[in-house]
Amino acid sequence: MNIGFDAKRAISNFTGLGNHSRFVISNLIKYYPENVYRLFTDKLPPKEHMDKILMDRNLYSVKRTRKPFWRTFGIVNDIKKERIDLYHGLSNELPFKINSTKVKSIVTIHDLIFLIYPDLYPVIDRIIYNIKAKYACRVADRIIAVSECTKRDIIKYYNVDPAKIEVVYQGCSPVFKEAADDFKKIEVREKYHLPDKYLLSLGTIEKRKNILLIVKALKYIPEIHFVAIGKKRKYADKVLEYAEKNGLSDRVHLLSDVALADLPAILQSSQVFIYPSRYEGFGIPIIEAIHSGVPVLGATGSCLEEAGGPYTVYVDPEDEKELAVLVNRILVDDSLRKTMVGKGLEYVKRFSDEECTSALMKVYKKLV
Repeated sequence: MNIGFDAKRAISNFTGLGNHSRFVISNLIKYYPENVYRLFTDKLPPKEHMDKILMDRNLYSVKRTRKPFWRTFGIVNDIKKERIDLYHGLSNELPFKINSTKVKSIVTIHDLIFLIYPDLYPVIDRIIYNIKAKYACRVADRIIAVSECTKRDIIKYYNVDPAKIEVVYQGCSPVFKEAADDFKKIEVREKYHLPDKYLLSLGTIEKRKNILLIVKALKYIPEIHFVAIGKKRKYADKVLEYAEKNGLSDRVHLLSDVALADLPAILQSSQVFIYPSRYEGFGIPIIEAIHSGVPVLGATGSCLEEAGGPYTVYVDPEDEKELAVLVNRILVDDSLRKTMVGKGLEYVKRFSDEECTSALMKVYKKLV
């Protein structure tokens, strides 16, 4: 097959959607090298980033252009010229008039949070997101949802036939599957001034991620600190203000610009990983934490039970006292910790690179 991708995020975005795009493309190249992969982009990053992102240069080609609005309109002509068999929009959108090319198309929908929590987005952003996602779901030959939860949302908000939607889960970066040695753990502790014992959360520090719940719970959890790692929004000021008013500021640490290479050691050194997000499309940080051998506590209400499985503990995202009770129990119950970690590792095998890529290729082959 000759498979095309909009690769803008894959080569220029080094967070969530960019990570997912690289995960998909690099694993397709690894497990299915017999195909040709065309990566369409309007610009290239420095060569050192290309070397990190993509594998054998002979297995793919890059179509580059600088035309205005190319990702939305101009790419259609390039898709025709390259004789693509299948075009996959990896992040909630497809080019307009993609259905005029006679090329089969797939779109991955990560979430519709902009419809579920519209107040969290600027008006213009959510209008654009909605137009693009709704259009992509209408014209795509197949839709990939990253969870059953996202599939339900697509059906609910866009009235899509369930038969058109396939659920294909996501995996996590292989760096989280490698054990950090003691030297690395000491190195990151000194580099980021980490406390000896801490609860940990990863993700943009914003309202939806709900880390204020953890800070509130600290009042009922003696001695231990809390570390949150992620890009800070205005919500971070609210978290720090609460910590200051309640005598918790010395136990709350918000970090940004932490290197990916350091995250596994930080995760593996934590006591409990907590992800109290009010809503997610899937919840990759939970998988990263389980691979790191850490007990995980998530929130009810979206898809996190799919990511964490039955051996992750879940809490009401508005109940800090319940969260404190569960954390205190995990901290003192060695048997519970071992069960959560051991059984959790068995559960996340379903999100291995090979399993996720195989599921995606089955969707491709059914379509082409």
